[in-house]
Amino acid sequence: MDNDLRREIIMDNYNDPMNKGLIDDNSYLKTRTSSESCIDDLSFMMKIENNIIEDIRFDGEACAISTSATSIMIRILIGKTVDEAKKILNNYKNMIEEKDYDKNLLGELAVYDSISKQPNRKNCALLPNRAINNMLEELNKKNN
Repeated sequence: MDNDLRREIIMDNYNDPMNKGLIDDNSYLKTRTSSESCIDDLSFMMKIENNIIEDIRFDGEACAISTSATSIMIRILIGKTVDEAKKILNNYKNMIEEKDYDKNLLGELAVYDSISKQPNRKNCALLPNRAINNMLEELNKKNN
């Protein structure tokens, strides 16, 4: 991907992130996550109905990488089934960790395909991935 396009996608999602702002609704799963290596400290909410991700929201303070990755991830995951989301999250994590992955599943999340060149930024890029996986694990525990 062209570096100018990569930068534009990241900055657009940082400056105007999707679904930033929490709401008061107890039907949402909730979690909070932070980074040891950056200012990132975000709270997340996710609503799942009939095995479909209906909404994901977030708020807090975070760097451009975490905020933009969260915004892009939210856009991609809303409307997906839980299994589809898990597949996307797993592929995204594999990309960040330089393992085999299916780029076709990631859409704009592929802008982080070279984040491994900045190892200290990997945690920033993985922050929303960890949060959403935590909520999916919580859902799994509730259902079992």
